[in-house]
Amino acid sequence: MQSVTVLVANDDGPASPGVQALITAIAKNANVVPVIPEGPRSGTSMSLTFHKPLRIREIVVAGCKGYAVSGSPADAVMVALNRVFKQRPAVMASGINIGDNTGIQDVYTSGTVQAAIQSAFLGVPSVAFSMQVVEGMIFSPADAIGNFSIAAEHAAKVVSWVATHGLPKGVDLLNVNYPINITTNTRTVFTRLAKKKYDNYIVERLDPRGKPYYWIWGNRVQNYEEGSDAKAVLEDSLISITPLKVDLSVSASEVNEIIKVL
Repeated sequence: MQSVTVLVANDDGPASPGVQALITAIAKNANVVPVIPEGPRSGTSMSLTFHKPLRIREIVVAGCKGYAVSGSPADAVMVALNRVFKQRPAVMASGINIGDNTGIQDVYTSGTVQAAIQSAFLGVPSVAFSMQVVEGMIFSPADAIGNFSIAAEHAAKVVSWVATHGLPKGVDLLNVNYPINITTNTRTVFTRLAKKKYDNYIVERLDPRGKPYYWIWGNRVQNYEEGSDAKAVLEDSLISITPLKVDLSVSASEVNEIIKVL
């Protein structure tokens, strides 16, 4: 696979041990070009920067030459596929994210997953990789501790398979999640997205001038449905692969009762 070129992006920036491990593992058998946000951009979903210009600069991550982009993960993918690459890469790999991205709520919020979706929009087979960590590390990616090298070796095998075979019919990208206690013997299962992962809440506080400000957060629910990615990773300590498609529409025949009353 050495002649194959792989675009790597993330939402944690170049200092993340997750992206460094991912690049190191994939680069053993492929040409890796990282194009990533210049700093942490967690929770940015697929936001695109329209209100100011983007800037890029050359960087080296885990020994591979690439680019840091001043915007979001989706911006980085747009820059990569419309400016950096003269030919489309064989695969786009996003991550390894600091923190799992299991469940519908995470997938819609995650910069890591949405970077892969942006790449899928642009016609490149894509895989998002994320790993469960201690919760306090999620917003300190440079300080995160975990078995990223083990996860990255598994991720490199997934990337190699996709580069060779492409994605299955009807699948636009794969969402892969690793448990915090991953080992070389951890089993891989195919899953679907968990319907609910968090009970959200808002904390109100007062600033020194007595004016209110707010923190948004959520508590994880305790149990997840059978067959879901969250149950596999968070309860059963398994590696989860969830095939995804980007078309959110449902069959018109499923909602045709609406037409009858219009």
